Amino acid sequence: MRRVLLAVLLSAGLAAGAQAQNAEIEANIQAQIQAFKADDFATAFTYASPNIQTLFRTPENFGAMVRNGYPMVWRPAEVRFLELRQVAGLWWQKVMVVDADGRVHVLDYQMVQLENGWKINGVQLLGNSDPSA
Repeated sequence: MRRVLLAVLLSAGLAAGAQAQNAEIEANIQAQIQAFKADDFATAFTYASPNIQTLFRTPENFGAMVRNGYPMVWRPAEVRFLELRQVAGLWWQKVMVVDADGRVHVLDYQMVQLENGWKINGVQLLGNSDPSA
């Protein structure tokens, strides 16, 4: 009986930890998107990992890349968070974005946990389709 109770308590604790982690990751991505919507590339840049910051060097370079390469993230009409999963030790948050023209885009955000919280370490465009289909 004690083992069953211990297993239930451990499972509940792990689930709560996963939910908190998921909430932190979603909040980070959402905050970056809000900064993009406000053309606040300096703030958006703070949600990127050190690797991404080194790659683009300045918030202006980063903003130009997002405007040109990911316009659906720069000006989304809708954002919906899908599954968070771990693949080969890396955390990936799938996000569905509807652009201003009503097109659906599915993106995968690679997340890294640092001492100061979760950061976005890259984004992959997976496709333009309804993920529920």
